[in-house]
Amino acid sequence: MTTVQTPTSVLPFLGSDLASTYDAARVVILPIPYEATTTYRNGCENGPDAILEASGQVEYYDEELDWETGKDIGIYTAESIADTRNGRSVSSEEMLQVTRETVSQMIADGKFVIGLGGEHSITTGLVEAYQKAYPDEPFTVVQIDAHGDLRYEYEGSIHNHACVMRRIVEMGLPTVQIGIRAICKEEADLIKEKNLTVFRAREIATQPDWMERAIASIPTRRVFLTIDLDGIDPTLIPGVGTPEPGGLNWYSLLSFLRQVFQNHEVIGCDVMELAPIVDSVVSEFTAAKLVYKLIGYQAFSQGK
Repeated sequence: MTTVQTPTSVLPFLGSDLASTYDAARVVILPIPYEATTTYRNGCENGPDAILEASGQVEYYDEELDWETGKDIGIYTAESIADTRNGRSVSSEEMLQVTRETVSQMIADGKFVIGLGGEHSITTGLVEAYQKAYPDEPFTVVQIDAHGDLRYEYEGSIHNHACVMRRIVEMGLPTVQIGIRAICKEEADLIKEKNLTVFRAREIATQPDWMERAIASIPTRRVFLTIDLDGIDPTLIPGVGTPEPGGLNWYSLLSFLRQVFQNHEVIGCDVMELAPIVDSVVSEFTAAKLVYKLIGYQAFSQGK
C-alpha cells in the first residue's frame, strides 16, 4: 500500500507536528460528523472538528502514564465520512454502509480505530464492521451513557440515536451498560426480559464495589467501547445533545476505562454526541483529553 499523508482538509489530532502517515500509524482517528435524528440540542455534527481543534491544546505528557504518548504512538486522522454539515443529505443506510466499509478496511490494515461522532446511531456501523472482522469470537459492547438507547424505534426510525443499543442487542452481542440514568418503560421491560447487564448511575454513586463488579461482568475477552459523552457528569461535559444530571466523574471514568483495557482486549472505541457550546471549550477539551487517554491505555495494554 502506498503511504497516505494526513489529509489537508482535516485538522490532525494533537496538531500537525505529531501527525503520522496512515501506513506508519497504530491508531486512526475517524471523524464521522453525521447528525440526522437529534431530539433535543442540535450540533453533534460539529463535535468531531471541535474535538480535533481542542486536541491541539492537550499536553503530550500524560502524568498518569508518565509518557508522551503521542510522540511514540503514530496517530493518523482520516478524512471525515458521512458528513451532514452544510445541509448535506446522508441517509442512515448510507451512513451505516460507509462506516462499515471504511472501518472494515482499517481493521484489515491492522489499525486501532477511534470513531468520533456525530450522533450515537453511528455506533451500529462501527460494531457491524468489528462483528464482520471477528465472526468466530463474540465481543462485548461496553457502553458508557446516560441513556439506555434500547428503544425499538423512535420518531419513525429504527436508526435513531435512541435505538443504537437495541440494534446491537439484536446482533446477538453481549452488552454492559455503565452510568445509565434515563430509560423509558419499553427499555426497562427489555432489560428485565433479556437480563441485560446495567450499572445505573445511582448505584455507581452509592456502591463502592461497582467497578470491580462491572469489570467482572464482561463475559468475553474482546471489548468494543462506546462512549456517549452524556454518560459523564454534565458539570464536566455540558456540551451534549441530551444532558442528564448525575453521571460518572472524571477519575472514576478513567479508572474504569484503564481497568477495561488492562483486563480485556479492547478492539476499538468511539466517542459520540459532543454538541459544542458557543463561547465554551470545556466540553471539547475534556473530550479530546479523553480520546488521548484511550490511546494511552490501549498502548499500555499492548506493552507500548
